[in-house]
Amino acid sequence: MSTNNMQHQTLLLPLFYLPPIEFFSLLLNSKEILIEQHEHYVKQTYRNRCHILGANGTVPLSIPVQHGKKEHTKFKEMKISYADNWQKLHWKSIESAYRSSPYFEYYEDQFKGFYHNQYEFLFDFNLELIKVVLQILDIQKELKFTKSYEEDYTNNYVDQRESLHPKKESDHKIIPYTQVFSSKFDFIPNLSIIDLLYNEGPNAINFLKHTED
Repeated sequence: MSTNNMQHQTLLLPLFYLPPIEFFSLLLNSKEILIEQHEHYVKQTYRNRCHILGANGTVPLSIPVQHGKKEHTKFKEMKISYADNWQKLHWKSIESAYRSSPYFEYYEDQFKGFYHNQYEFLFDFNLELIKVVLQILDIQKELKFTKSYEEDYTNNYVDQRESLHPKKESDHKIIPYTQVFSSKFDFIPNLSIIDLLYNEGPNAINFLKHTED
């Protein structure tokens, strides 16, 4: 859906790990935001993974979770696994990808702590990261949360819970910006928001407001 059509809509979104650029473009251009917090955890989605751009192409970063006895676990109750040192791996990958970007050092301290401090729940980890991004972008949006799970929200909200998915090609047309490895690759759209932040800094907000025709 065009962001121009979202400005008077209330948007229903899931909670992602360092979400793709489209997530923030939709959020910025929507009237109100409702975050889903009562859904069952869905595997192989942006809820526990993001994509950044490294020297060899797109790099997927995935947060491991604890798999309990229950077949269906509420996303809000899904616990992060620290059996492997994924935090060190993720931060090393982010540093390697963006250390030479124009704004890495400018925002480094605001993200680094997330890869040293341990959060019990994935939901809380994602939420705090998103709050940091909103603060950096100076987006003044109140995040409201669902009070129960409802399968159908179409009468009241624009339901985007299944629309943004790593295996679905996005139709979001961001204006191309200079990426760290632009000399090696054609522009790669809709990576994690940190790709846009580290490359464009304060100007990132303008890429979220406007899309390519």
